[in-house]
Amino acid sequence: MSKKPFILFFKDISYEDVPLVGGKNASLGEMYSKLTPKGINVPNGFAVTAEAYKYFIHQNHLDDKIKEALKGLDTHDVLDLQRRGRTVRSLILNAQMPKDLEEEIRKAYRMLEEEYGKNVDVAVRSSATAEDLPDASFAGQQETYLNVRGADAVVEHVKKCFASLFTDRAISYREDKGFDHFNVYLSVAVQKMVRSDSASSGVMFTLDTESGFRDVVYITGAWGLGEYVVQGKVNPDEFYVFKPTLKLGYKSIVSKRLGSKHVKLVYGSNSKKPLREVKTTLEERRSFVLSDEEILTLARWAIIIEEHYGRPMDIEWAKDGDGITVGTGKLYIVQARPETVHAIKQQKFYEIYTLKGEGKVICTGKAVGSKIGQGRARVILDV
Repeated sequence: MSKKPFILFFKDISYEDVPLVGGKNASLGEMYSKLTPKGINVPNGFAVTAEAYKYFIHQNHLDDKIKEALKGLDTHDVLDLQRRGRTVRSLILNAQMPKDLEEEIRKAYRMLEEEYGKNVDVAVRSSATAEDLPDASFAGQQETYLNVRGADAVVEHVKKCFASLFTDRAISYREDKGFDHFNVYLSVAVQKMVRSDSASSGVMFTLDTESGFRDVVYITGAWGLGEYVVQGKVNPDEFYVFKPTLKLGYKSIVSKRLGSKHVKLVYGSNSKKPLREVKTTLEERRSFVLSDEEILTLARWAIIIEEHYGRPMDIEWAKDGDGITVGTGKLYIVQARPETVHAIKQQKFYEIYTLKGEGKVICTGKAVGSKIGQGRARVILDV
């Protein structure tokens, strides 16, 4: 039986490799290897595999230390959870990266430098994976680091991703679900950054997120890096494209709504502060982030991705600068995952919910679904 690799480039990864590289990396590899020939741009990169994580833990003899640190944990005691989580993360962050693994990471980064240039800026993203836990969901539990430059920084941020397998939220989730912490592993995606800090980025769905209607592509976008759109920190532009007529060759944009886009996330000035928030200009707030042709290009790509995976998809896109002073000006797909809210519903009817009374509107935005919830809001000043 051959040894499992520590490093795999996207071209060598498919969706069947989820156990080795996690869902995020598997999807990136699937798109890079299968969909770039169909005209979809995907930035290159590589995965530091779950096998590398296991090797790191084993070589530093961390298994027993982590088990001891988590022994008797009460996840409902917030202070206890914070203390133990901090202890485990410190164990990992203070451990040494094995020399052979470190050299493989450095070698892979040098290969990206050969393709994109010296000190290429990369995103370093966690991609968790589990053995025999098909119902586990790790979305949002681990860390992502943007605008990482240089081999030293990449090695350090890979270790930070390893440590993020034990964020307080991740520990609590596994404990409450009864999952063994040592049946869950961490792979890391190291991917060329798209310079959307000098352009725009966003998220698109191959259905309407409010109704579940599947004959549209719903696209959102804002200026700057895409994290603010994903996190809901900005009010983005919105576009709807009708799939059936787009497939027939028509320019099928059926709706465009201008978002306020008051702020954007851009590159910082140094490695200690790689990102910063700035206010958008009046011209940016009054302008759509995409041209009609770019909207249609993204919609066509969304249809190709949906047809490849055979189900509705949630897709992140980014534009690489203006093509003059920064970047290539091209559109890229930087992530794709199955849509999980409406895709599992089988009914073909539209539900409308109505409030019996009215109250003061606190905030507005785009819904990812339609229902009514109520409860008491609490402000926690200290824990």
